[in-house]
Parts: sequence; structure tokens; C-alpha cells
Amino acid sequence: MYKLIAFDAYGTLFDVYSMGKLAEDLFPGNGQVFALMWRDRQIEYTRLVTMSDPNPGGSKYYLPFWELTVRSLRYVCKRMNLNLSPDHEKQLMDQYAKLTGFEDSLHVLKTIKNKGIATAILSNGSREMLATVVESNGLTAYLDQVVTVEDVRLFKTAPQAYELLLKAFPVKKEEVLFVSSNAWDALAAKWFGFDVFWVNRLGHPFEEIGERPDYEGGSLSKVLEVI
Repeated sequence: MYKLIAFDAYGTLFDVYSMGKLAEDLFPGNGQVFALMWRDRQIEYTRLVTMSDPNPGGSKYYLPFWELTVRSLRYVCKRMNLNLSPDHEKQLMDQYAKLTGFEDSLHVLKTIKNKGIATAILSNGSREMLATVVESNGLTAYLDQVVTVEDVRLFKTAPQAYELLLKAFPVKKEEVLFVSSNAWDALAAKWFGFDVFWVNRLGHPFEEIGERPDYEGGSLSKVLEVI
């Protein structure tokens, strides 16, 4: 049915909230709240950059995702009155570079590849940071391409970001299944015209605007039931 299964990276294949454990060690009593605020601010910065100059040639405010991640880290520490030493910043960013993959990420990608279906990542992440996290989780052999919004300098949910998959692979929209754990990402991909699988690990309600995803499951492994 599908010629390409494309995955979001952060939150979908790799656990961004696993940062909470290290944050708790560095900032006792604040780890969970810190991890949530850091992720929210990171995404907010991508939206500010894109919405403030949605130029098809790229936003003039564009900064690589790694840089936005560092700056959102610094902001949240100031907001929470946490002392971010240079050593703490290095520890957190080093950990972010090698986020832990969800336990079923490798199995899902390997199974899809064995079925002869193309696989890809489409991510806001910069090329270098994606290469590092993919390699550290042993996923390189099971991904045909890692596609990054660096090429258009506009972050998701800009339609130009999703269009990158159609430029990278000889497929039509209806031949792509896009997989994301982020409801906003799933919604935008559906608006773009992809079939969408929403990985709803926490049992959250879907957004109150837009079309519902074509498929929904509580784990990444549920994608295999669709194909």
C-alpha cells in the first residue's frame, strides 16, 4: 500500500523526555518540569523562526535546530532560576546528541525494511545531530535517507518541510505514510496530504482543529499492523 514510511525523529524514534533523568541529577526536584519546558521552548522557537518569515527560499531568522536547542536550554534555566554552569550545559547537550531510542524503534525499522518498503526520517534536526543520534542507536542500516529541514531553512509545520520527502523519493503523496508522536506534526502532515500514523503513547486527546490521523496507536510497533 505504501512505498515510503517516513518517521519524525524527536519524540517518535528518540525519547526527548529521557533528558529528565539527567536534569533531575543536575537540578534536583526540577527534572521533569525542566524537560517539558525545554522541549516546549525548543518547538516554540522553531515556530517563531518559520512564521516570522515564511519565505519559500528560507527564513532569514533560521538557526540550526542544535542552536535553537541550546538557546531554549539557556532560556528555561533562566526562567526556572536554575544555575546552568558550562559543565551542566555540556552534559545536557552531549546527552541530547545521543538520545535513547524507544525500545521498539529498531525492531520497527528493521521489519519495514525487510518488507522492501523505503524508510526515512523527516526532522527539524540538523544533519550532524541526526547522524549522531541515528548512529548511536544503531539505526543507520535501516534508513534509506535522513531528510532534514536544513535544506529549506523552514521548520515543520511549513509545507515545504513535508515536500522534501517527495523530492527525496520517487513517490506520490498517497504512497507515503508519515509517522509522528507529535500531534501538531501529525496534523500538519495530514493537511499536506500524507496518510498519517499518530503514536499516542500517553493517551492524549487529538487536537481540536484539522483532520484526525488515519491511524493511531499507543506504541511505534502498532505501525506494523497497518502495513
